[in-house]
Amino acid sequence: MEKELVVLTGVSGAGKSTAMGFLEDVGYYCIDNMPPELMATFVSLLTKGDEYNKVALVCDIRSSNVFEKLIESISHIEEYGYMVKVVYLDVSDKEAVKRYKLTRRKHPFADRFNGNIQESISYEKDILSSLRARANHIIDTSDLNPPQLRERLTEILLSSENDVMNIHCMSFGFKHGIPAEADFVIDVRCLPNPYWLDSLKAKTGLDKEVYDYVFSFDQSKELFNKLIDFVDFLNPLYIKEGKSQIVFAIGCTGGNHRSVVFAEALKEHFSKKWVNVSVNHRDIDRK
Repeated sequence: MEKELVVLTGVSGAGKSTAMGFLEDVGYYCIDNMPPELMATFVSLLTKGDEYNKVALVCDIRSSNVFEKLIESISHIEEYGYMVKVVYLDVSDKEAVKRYKLTRRKHPFADRFNGNIQESISYEKDILSSLRARANHIIDTSDLNPPQLRERLTEILLSSENDVMNIHCMSFGFKHGIPAEADFVIDVRCLPNPYWLDSLKAKTGLDKEVYDYVFSFDQSKELFNKLIDFVDFLNPLYIKEGKSQIVFAIGCTGGNHRSVVFAEALKEHFSKKWVNVSVNHRDIDRK
C-alpha cells in the first residue's frame, strides 16, 4: 500500500482545524501543531509499524527560519517511502478578520501589533509566502463553508468520493434497546421469524440456512430492494453536506436472526461501491 503524508498548513483562521477533522474521518492519522524540525524524526518512528500509511501533520509556520526546516524535513520523509503533499489553506484578509471577530479568538501575532488583527494577518502572510509558493495545493477558503472545504480536499487527496463515506451496518435486538449511535433504525420484525423453526432457532443470521430462509419470502426481497434504493439515494447527499459516517441499525426482536441477515446483506451491497464499510452484530450472542 502506498504511504502518504499530508502536511496541512496555511494562514491562521483559514480552516486547518476543520480540514484536520475531515482527514481524521477518512482514515488519516493526524497530529496537530507538529514542529517542522521534528517531522522527520516522528515519521521515522511510524515506519516501524505498518498501520500508519496515511498520515497528516498540521503545521503552523510562524517564523522565517522554520520554512527551511520544513523543506529539509520533507526531503527526509520522502526517503522513508512516503509521498508528501503540502496543502496550504489561504483566506482573504477581510474574511480572516471577520472570522476572528466572530470567534473572539486572539491572533498568534496580536501582541506584536498591539492587538491589530489586520496587521497581524498581513505579517503572517508575509512569513508564509515562501511556503505558499512551494505548496502542492492551495485552497482559498474565503468563500467556502465546511462541506465545500471537505469537497475540495476530497478532490485533492482521495481517488473518488467513494473513499469519503464510512458506512457502518449493525444488527440489534429491540428487546435489548435501540443503539444510541444509529443514524437510521430499520425495523425488520415485520418479516417471518426463523426463531420459531426448531431447525433454525439455535442458529444465527450468519448461517446460510437462516439467510436463505429470510430471503425466501417475497416481502423480504421487496423490503431489501426498497431499502437499498433509499440509502443509495441518501449517501451522496450526505457527502455533499459534509457527513463522513452513517450508521444503519437493523433491528429484530432478539438481534439473532433477521436483523443479522439484513445487516450482512446491506454490508455486501455497500461494499460494491464504497471503500470503508463495516458490520457488527451487537446482540448476536445474547438470548
